[in-house]
Amino acid sequence: MKRLIDGAQPYMAALTATLEQDGAIRTRPWAKAFSSVPRHVFVPRWYAQETNDRGIAVWRMQQVALDQDRLAEVYRDETLVTALDPDTAKKVDEWAWTGVATSSSTVPSLMAGMLEDLCVQDGHRVLEVGTGTGYNAALLCARLGDQLVHSVDIDPALVRAARERLASIGYVPQLAAADGQLGYPDDYQFDRIIATCSVPRIPEAWIEQTRPGGFILTDLVTGIEGGLVRLSVDDDGAARGGFTANSGRFMPARVSTTTYPRPEREPYAPETDERPTTVTAADIRSHYPFRLLLGFTLPTAELVYHLDDDGTMAVQLQTPDGTWARTPVAEQPGGATVTYGGPPDLWEQVEAAWAWWNERGRPDQTLFGLTREAGGDMCVRFGPDGRCWELGA
Repeated sequence: MKRLIDGAQPYMAALTATLEQDGAIRTRPWAKAFSSVPRHVFVPRWYAQETNDRGIAVWRMQQVALDQDRLAEVYRDETLVTALDPDTAKKVDEWAWTGVATSSSTVPSLMAGMLEDLCVQDGHRVLEVGTGTGYNAALLCARLGDQLVHSVDIDPALVRAARERLASIGYVPQLAAADGQLGYPDDYQFDRIIATCSVPRIPEAWIEQTRPGGFILTDLVTGIEGGLVRLSVDDDGAARGGFTANSGRFMPARVSTTTYPRPEREPYAPETDERPTTVTAADIRSHYPFRLLLGFTLPTAELVYHLDDDGTMAVQLQTPDGTWARTPVAEQPGGATVTYGGPPDLWEQVEAAWAWWNERGRPDQTLFGLTREAGGDMCVRFGPDGRCWELGA
């Protein structure tokens, strides 16, 4: 272990320098944490996606060894997938599987940006929701001391592995295997809560376990898009804040140890019509703030990719009642068209949102504020004019 850690020191230093140069690390305490915590201890193996010789997309296992090239891979500013859903994973050769990723080690630049946005101070007690590999918990321990760090994950196996890895480099934070959406199992109050998973609502337990004036930092997601929000909890149990400049995304919070919740929806409505549209697939795919706006405008809708029988790929919006609308990904010679099933107003709202966003100079996510009332109702407000989108409880 010591030999491998010593061999990784140049890579740890290089990663830290990169994160500082790119502005992800902005303060000395976090630079010190990243330069002292060995990522490869927490990601001894991972899965890299590739297409095998049969044309199948597979996850191929990679493992850290004394080989310097392999160590270098762990210290790149990249997300590393660390676990696959056993219900979908199928082994295709000795080191490769198909399936759906269920856990990962987040790209370090996003981790650094979120930790900086958390605004921790010496003495703050922090809860991390989503222990994962334990790397983020180790960074928190390096910054605050392990006695102030708590972390929860729904997967007991991940918690056990993280505990062992943390202990191997001298950290013993308080870890628990539980549903993080219910907060930490013991009756603690925290100065900061940071979630490395996405949630559709701010859980009541997080509000209750955050001291007044404390922050919650999480990925708030709709079916179309999500964004990182930092909220300050008030004395009355409300939380107010807004979307951060960082726009990274996380895997959804799980309701079981292996699988994600799957939304229920009615069968697709029959095709109703096709017509020209002012919004192309490229408009949606290329503009993150616009997708976020669509999520506020259509909070029950999902954004998916649809493949027609003729091989045409399209961006599709759909709602639980079976209504859908889609526009082809490829540029069309005669201009963009939309095909839809059910009422036409689904795509009409997309066009109206596109016009509103462009009329206001294409504002980014930092101009949108979020309020979660004490009863759970959430709304998004556009700072310059106060326009509000209700997201429900």
